[in-house]
Amino acid sequence: MADAAPRTPAQLDAEVERYLEHLVVERRLADRTVSMYREALVRLADGAAAHPVALREVQPHHIRRWAAGLRDAGLGPRSIAIALSAWRGLYRWWGRAGEVAANPVDGIRPPKAPKPLPKALSVDQAVALATHLPATGDATLRARDHAIVELLYGCGLRVGELVGLDQFAQAGAAGWIDAADATAHVLGKGSKRRSVPVGAPALQALAAWSDARGKLAAPGEAALFVSRRGTRLTASQVRSRLKALALQAGLPTHVHPHMLRHSFASHLLQSSGDLRAVQELLGHANITTTQVYTKLDFQHLAKVYDAAHPRAKPKSVP
Repeated sequence: MADAAPRTPAQLDAEVERYLEHLVVERRLADRTVSMYREALVRLADGAAAHPVALREVQPHHIRRWAAGLRDAGLGPRSIAIALSAWRGLYRWWGRAGEVAANPVDGIRPPKAPKPLPKALSVDQAVALATHLPATGDATLRARDHAIVELLYGCGLRVGELVGLDQFAQAGAAGWIDAADATAHVLGKGSKRRSVPVGAPALQALAAWSDARGKLAAPGEAALFVSRRGTRLTASQVRSRLKALALQAGLPTHVHPHMLRHSFASHLLQSSGDLRAVQELLGHANITTTQVYTKLDFQHLAKVYDAAHPRAKPKSVP
């Protein structure tokens, strides 16, 4: 299949063309998606022609062979998944019309794509962002944004946990900060509560924000962090502000709230080596979720080794 000459769209079976029209008119899929599906169906038709077998008589072993051919041709897991989705959709459409007895693509899965490691800032970058205080702009917003960054990086909060914080502990509150106890009480995924220590820099930033909050907050607003309109800050607003702050601080990468959570976990693990403690602080139900940070930790150690050990890099031969 991989070596078959490419087919032009005009050579597709008329019924396949009608399926593509169904995707455009009834399913209203994006042009890019339809184009990728068309290419995948051309590959399916090539495989059937080379075997040879009629498209409506294709069996699961054919699909497995052709999917393997896609991999051998250099397609990645995502491209193979798109092809299988296109093929599966065609046979499902035919099945609803009674034109095939079974879907030969059902139960066939694409190869698993490697999960990318979470992106984290270096310690210097994270500290630079947390300590960066713009000289211009609204002082109230600066105090708010500083407290937000300190909590995201200092406590490893999710952005949803951050915006869910109320100013005071009260009935029905999703979360709050106990400054006297230096603890953040948050409501995480699965409605699970956890408590996280709050460091001195974050407490100082929160105190400054609490003094300024009344200039923005609408009367009766319970949220700890509020927008210019005085209402609870949204996750998208936090993302937007953090992106702007990172650019102002001169960081070379797009920074988002979860990157600060990744940075919190990675830096804590680098310093302590206590994976179980990091799991508890992040609120992960399964430690395997936390173990991804051991890979980041190893990358950090590898960089230190490469930079410092006399045997890390091969010497040039004179």
